Amino acid sequence: MNLMSNGARPIEILLVEDSIDEAELTMETLREGRVSNKVHWAQDGEEALDFLRRQGRHGGAPRPDLILLDLHLPRKGGHEVLAEIKSHPQWKRIPVVIMTSSTDEKDILAAYDRHANCYVTKPIDLEEFMEAVRSIEDFWLTIVHLPAA
Repeated sequence: MNLMSNGARPIEILLVEDSIDEAELTMETLREGRVSNKVHWAQDGEEALDFLRRQGRHGGAPRPDLILLDLHLPRKGGHEVLAEIKSHPQWKRIPVVIMTSSTDEKDILAAYDRHANCYVTKPIDLEEFMEAVRSIEDFWLTIVHLPAA
C-alpha cells in the first residue's frame, strides 16, 4: 500500500527528541508540510519504546509509518532504541531517520550497522534546520513508498 499523499490516511510519524525547542520546531515544520500527517512526540528512548509497545499512556498509539530518532536521549539512548526497533519482527520495516547533532563517524557507522534508513545531521542555523526537516518530509512522505502496517 502506498501511504503517500493519496488520501488513504494520514502518515503517522513518531518523533523521538529530548529537546523541547527542536521537537516543537520539527512538529510545526511537519504540520506545515504538503502531506497530511500526525506527529507523535516521545521525549526519550524509554517513552519511544512504550509508544511502540502501546504501553502506559500510549495504550492507543498507532503504529508509526516513519520514526525520526535523535541519538542522544535520556534514559535509553537512540542507538539502543534503534537496535530494538530493527530487531523486532513487527517494527523492523518502519523506516528510521536518525536526526542528530552528532557528526562523529562512530555514531554514523553504528547507526547504519543497526540498520538506520538514513542519517541526517541537524544544522545549527534555524532556517537550515527547518529546510532539513522539509527535505526529510519531501523524500520520505512524497517520494518513498512506505510499507503498510
